[in-house]
Amino acid sequence: MKKSLAASLAVVMLSAYGSAHAVTLIKESEARLPAASGGLATRGITRGPAIKQLSPAPDEAVKSPLNLKVSFEARGGAKIDPASVKAVYLKSPSVELTDRVKPAVSDSGIELNGAEVPAGEHQINISVTDSEGRQSSSVITLKVAK
Repeated sequence: MKKSLAASLAVVMLSAYGSAHAVTLIKESEARLPAASGGLATRGITRGPAIKQLSPAPDEAVKSPLNLKVSFEARGGAKIDPASVKAVYLKSPSVELTDRVKPAVSDSGIELNGAEVPAGEHQINISVTDSEGRQSSSVITLKVAK
């Protein structure tokens, strides 16, 4: 009983955090850094978790603050390990965003409401691991209008 109560409170707290507090996801100074050089290495077919950008759509220009929503989908009966989620802003040098998104991470994805992001196009690499140790990563794109 205590475990389900704690889980329920965690969900309520995450929901309240996402809607009540704006968080600076990317700082102006970070957005001015040079773009990351080289491409991101990708692998072929994987049984790792699926990562999908739900909001804002990758090709949609939005205004800041924005609501960032990314879903995770485990495969083959595995479970998502929320503690394994990493977020890295693809700049040179790269910028670790994991601590900024951690309060909005759950086993179903990331739901970060009121994220402050400067105008421009931003690429963030999201990685996640499942209970079987399979890792996936995906680059999400945020297009922010002035």
